[in-house]
Amino acid sequence: MIEIVEGFPQNVIALRASGELTHEDYEKVLIPAVEAALAHRDKVRIYYELGPEFSRMKAGAAWDDLKLGLVHYSRWEGVAVVTDHDWIRHAVDAFRFLVAGEVKTFRMSEAREARDWITGPVERTKIRLS
Repeated sequence: MIEIVEGFPQNVIALRASGELTHEDYEKVLIPAVEAALAHRDKVRIYYELGPEFSRMKAGAAWDDLKLGLVHYSRWEGVAVVTDHDWIRHAVDAFRFLVAGEVKTFRMSEAREARDWITGPVERTKIRLS
């Protein structure tokens, strides 16, 4: 299940996942929230919290997540993923190239820092070659 988390600026779509994520969660909650936010601005930010209650993502939800990310590739300004699930943290690290904006992962104990980061000035980290 995905629920919208209130108390964030309008340019941040804040979500909390629990239990099992399904295609219907994306279709009824996440995709409409993203489309509504993008109707009023060029870029949005995502705060995505997957706590201990989160168990898994069904294949349909994983596909929806990938499609949503690619369709709006250049419109993600920043993504904060808050979780203690190591497999999610590894997946985010592996697929961060699919997001044009900055992507950071945080532990659940760092949720306040994640909120501060996603609502503050988010800048793309520059890679230095030496």
